[in-house]
Amino acid sequence: MAAQCCCRQAPGAEAAPVRPPPEPPPALDVASASSAQLFRLRHLQLGLELRPEARELAGCLVLELCALRPAPRALVLDAHPALRLHSAAFRRAPAAAETPCAFAFPAPGPGTTPPPPLPAFPEAPGAEPACCPLAFRVDPFTDYGSSLTVTLPPELQAHQPFQIWWLDPELTYGCAKPFVFTQGHSVCNRSFFPCFDTPAVKCTYSAVVKAPSGVQVLMSATRSSYLEQEGVFHFHMEHPVPAYLVALVAGDLKPADIGPRSRVWAEPCLLPTATSKLSGAVEQWLSAAERLYGPYMWGRYDIVFLPPSFPIVAMENPCLTFIISSILESDEFLVIDVIHEVAHSWFGNAVTNATWEEMWLSEGLATYAQRRITTETYGAAFTCLETAFRLDALHRQMKLLGEDSPVSKLQVKLEPGVNPSHLMNLFTYEKGYCFVYYLSQLCGDPQRFDDFLRAYVEKYKFTSVVAQDLLDSFLSFFPELKEQSVDCRAGLEFERWLNATGPPLAEPDLSQGSSLTRPVEALFQLWTAEPLDQAAASASAIDISKWRTFQTALFLDRLLDGSPLPQEVVMSLSKCYSSLLDSMNAEIRIRWLQIVVRNDYYPDLHRVRRFLESQMSRMYTIPLYEDLCTGALKSFALDVFYQTQGRLHPNLRRAIQQILSQGLGASTEPASEPSSELGRAAADTDSDAQALLLGDEAPSSAISLRDVNVSA
Repeated sequence: MAAQCCCRQAPGAEAAPVRPPPEPPPALDVASASSAQLFRLRHLQLGLELRPEARELAGCLVLELCALRPAPRALVLDAHPALRLHSAAFRRAPAAAETPCAFAFPAPGPGTTPPPPLPAFPEAPGAEPACCPLAFRVDPFTDYGSSLTVTLPPELQAHQPFQIWWLDPELTYGCAKPFVFTQGHSVCNRSFFPCFDTPAVKCTYSAVVKAPSGVQVLMSATRSSYLEQEGVFHFHMEHPVPAYLVALVAGDLKPADIGPRSRVWAEPCLLPTATSKLSGAVEQWLSAAERLYGPYMWGRYDIVFLPPSFPIVAMENPCLTFIISSILESDEFLVIDVIHEVAHSWFGNAVTNATWEEMWLSEGLATYAQRRITTETYGAAFTCLETAFRLDALHRQMKLLGEDSPVSKLQVKLEPGVNPSHLMNLFTYEKGYCFVYYLSQLCGDPQRFDDFLRAYVEKYKFTSVVAQDLLDSFLSFFPELKEQSVDCRAGLEFERWLNATGPPLAEPDLSQGSSLTRPVEALFQLWTAEPLDQAAASASAIDISKWRTFQTALFLDRLLDGSPLPQEVVMSLSKCYSSLLDSMNAEIRIRWLQIVVRNDYYPDLHRVRRFLESQMSRMYTIPLYEDLCTGALKSFALDVFYQTQGRLHPNLRRAIQQILSQGLGASTEPASEPSSELGRAAADTDSDAQALLLGDEAPSSAISLRDVNVSA
């Protein structure tokens, strides 16, 4: 991978440079190895070529920078061992502003690998092009990245624009058909291109991508075009975004309009379902959000559905939300997930947390905005039901981690070397939401709080903020609350909200959802009463068939929390519900199957097997394998994995292998059930099991694959 650097100097050697007012450096981010505090990143340009046959992505990255201090000795960028970096060079440029560079895609020679795309800068009369090598080195940083240090020319002065570019990053992906996607959050885009991989740094970007015929390329950009004869796509993002929001997807994708400024993209077999479920709805949600928080500033709001190997449920890439296709069958979860990503257009994308230690500034505010949008669109009862479901999950996580867990803080301390992705938990979302909800209650009127958030977005859009910015703005917007010292109320101090471990200091009133949550609580009490009323419990199957998805999920979650249950209760539950639940969506089925596994209920194990044979998504496979390997069903888990591993994405396969290795390391004793149900794994020895798990597919290096841009 080659790199070059270009400086611009003022005309006339004697002319003193005009120094703009000093700019505040970005917030310090311990998850970034970069020297972001010494430079201002103005724009980045990508020239990429997809090479499916070689399973690589080759390209060139041009960074337009200004030094914030005189004579910087080096530029340090975040990188990753997944990138191959070859060389660096320096080029002088004319003083006059240049048009953006183009990219040339050289043709390969006979029997040779084609060279990477090359930057093609416009020629200017009188320019004095000068090229010289630049030294660089790559050093270890953490298990999720490395540092790339480039020695800069000594004559660089503060506020003189210069450019640096990198050639030939290669990123492997595994799929029979050409399909590739990136996932930048939190710190994965350093495996896509060298960058200031911190949310504190934002810039505009443009990209030119060459792809094989028949491959559709999409990026998180406000403008795009396609030159069919050249097979080249052009993209431009006109608003500043952090590195993690630069996203790319390419494959056999077809579009369908679902609104005046929205379309869905999906593989042809999924397009009719995606269109029917979202047609008209996205515009309704966008309009509701605009009434609350001001104009939508990103132009289009498109959605692309990705294969089951996409590592998370959804990602709020501006202009182009990424969503896992597995969620399509779960209507209410799909609605909530898309609305949450819509809310990120204001909270997270426009106004971004400056450090990963304060992710709640994006996720907590987006969750609050999401629930305001659902209340406007579907009513308060539905919003309260969904909130109760999520808060139940928060308290479940609290029991697992303990109330003194440091990750339960909103302002969590990120230690050097810790992956910021490990801080993504329900506290970020739900405890953050509870704090924002508490602020809304202080002002006494949700509409007034909406007005504040609208002003907050207008003030800080396209910048990165810290918690103090939000709280200072809140007290300035409501001076009467500042006079009352609401930030210092005993037990509810703002500082305590941010830095205390444990559950939220206050939770929202969800009584408006009681018509939907009361039946759930009543049914749960019925099934957990001692002794069990068999007749009343059996009659309940009629009721649950009419419930909303979140009601059924909440009921099953509470049964899951109470597991292990008495065997007669599990037997009766299966008799009443198992056939009914078979016809429901995957979000419901996985919860019932986790109950089956945690209670070692062998008569329904065939349902677990059938589910795992049909699922290729991390979100539906990992929880079941974790439960199987925690209890007495390790051999059953190994047998199912042996039968299905060939259909799993390599990254998911490795993750399951790790779970199985840990579980089998403790014990590989087969369960005492018939071999027809538990299969050949029951007869495996320890060495046979380990040979299967630690064979060619096992990881061979310390690189954590979940931290590399994942591709299908």
